[in-house]
Amino acid sequence: MNEENTDGTNGCSKVRTGTQNEAALLALMEKTGYNMVQENGQRKFGGPPPGWEGPPPPRGCEVFVGKIPRDMYEDELVPVFERAGKIYEFRLMMEFSGENRGYAFVMYTTKEEAQLAIRILNNYEIRPGKFIGVCVSLDNCRLFIGAIPKEKKKEEILDEMKKVTEGVVDVIVYPSATDKTKNRGFAFVEYESHRAAAMARRKLIPGTFQLWGHTIQVDWADPEKEVDEETMQRVKVLYVRNLMISTTEETIKAEFSKFKPGAVERVKKLRDYAFVHFFHREDAVAAMSVMNGKCIDGASIEVTLAKPVNKENTWRQHLNGQISPNSENLLVYANKEESHSKSLGKPPTLPTRLNGQHSPSPPEIERCTYPFFPGTKLTPISMYSLKSNHFNSAVMHLDYYCNKNNWAPPEYYLYSTTSQDGKVLLVYKIVIPAIANGSQSYFMPDKLCTTLEDAKELAAQFTLLHLEALKLAVLTEWLSWHC
Repeated sequence: MNEENTDGTNGCSKVRTGTQNEAALLALMEKTGYNMVQENGQRKFGGPPPGWEGPPPPRGCEVFVGKIPRDMYEDELVPVFERAGKIYEFRLMMEFSGENRGYAFVMYTTKEEAQLAIRILNNYEIRPGKFIGVCVSLDNCRLFIGAIPKEKKKEEILDEMKKVTEGVVDVIVYPSATDKTKNRGFAFVEYESHRAAAMARRKLIPGTFQLWGHTIQVDWADPEKEVDEETMQRVKVLYVRNLMISTTEETIKAEFSKFKPGAVERVKKLRDYAFVHFFHREDAVAAMSVMNGKCIDGASIEVTLAKPVNKENTWRQHLNGQISPNSENLLVYANKEESHSKSLGKPPTLPTRLNGQHSPSPPEIERCTYPFFPGTKLTPISMYSLKSNHFNSAVMHLDYYCNKNNWAPPEYYLYSTTSQDGKVLLVYKIVIPAIANGSQSYFMPDKLCTTLEDAKELAAQFTLLHLEALKLAVLTEWLSWHC
């Protein structure tokens, strides 16, 4: 085992302590032919594997593994993860004491192998009562830049970002929904690597940096949701962006039906984007190639295949440390009418637990009632002494979340407006006092509800998702400097 002395270690016997089995590690290396090096607080197994030729695997081939027992090492972990495919590199984060830090990164040779690892090993019981978590590794190379003057063009923004930061590859700018000659006041800047993006964010984030005399807002962009190729091959819905506000669903359906009358099943438009559902996938693919870049009501549209959202797991994934997608992608398109009620603002059904595991150590609480007999002994308890899986609503989850972080309870502020047909529509703004003076002063969903209960539940759900996103952004930056 090679040792690069960045951790003050010297030789294999110094790295392995306690319950670690040096012979088992050496046997693993001899059996696989992989090399092993420890540097900068992590131990690398492979990278590349023996006989590898060419560049490393592309983005999307790496998974993050959490909740690893601290006394478990490569000789036990590698055989488990080899079940999903050939490992290019296994990086186990290490403490100076010789224990692992409880998490690792596994890079496979293909995206398909990484997706398989997530499917078969997420919530895998690696030891009795010990469940690991596996999800896509977020190698984020994109920053969100807000408060940009709306008259600036893409080329101007690109040139300016290249002047003030290094490693800029591209900028993504969306035209205003109401005036296509202007941008929306923000842009996404793509960098050549996560480290380049992290360095740029560190330089720009203090809030004193100005572009064209404007103090800009900077944060990590929410990465696009990864969908496996097999799922995408079944998609027959198109996502259409950059529409005029005034463009109707009837106009969109007529335009997309021109190349083959009767091919479009239905259209759902929301503000300046829409989902176009086809009866057959081949017609959706053909329409995408024909319509992308075409003009509808004077606007040049962008057309791509819509990325489906796993309705059952979306909430779990977001609260398991995966950053929530942007509000457009949160709209589940699906192929059933129930999905449209969600895109119109009906809060989705919430699972009964805050963490992301399907069957965590305490099992999911059975939801039913039992008879209460006279004389039954009752014990006073605090709700905060319970486990998170005792709560079924986002409102209760949020209160529990704040308490566990030693924060004051969330504050709810109710607002209303009137719809075109005279209905009273409600929305809550939530303030978390502990972070109100930080990066986010309040949380408010972009959907209105007709009932008070739905409005409060939706606001709590929205807040929980964004609190986890903020926490993961901090973790991502910390890992970029310490791993």
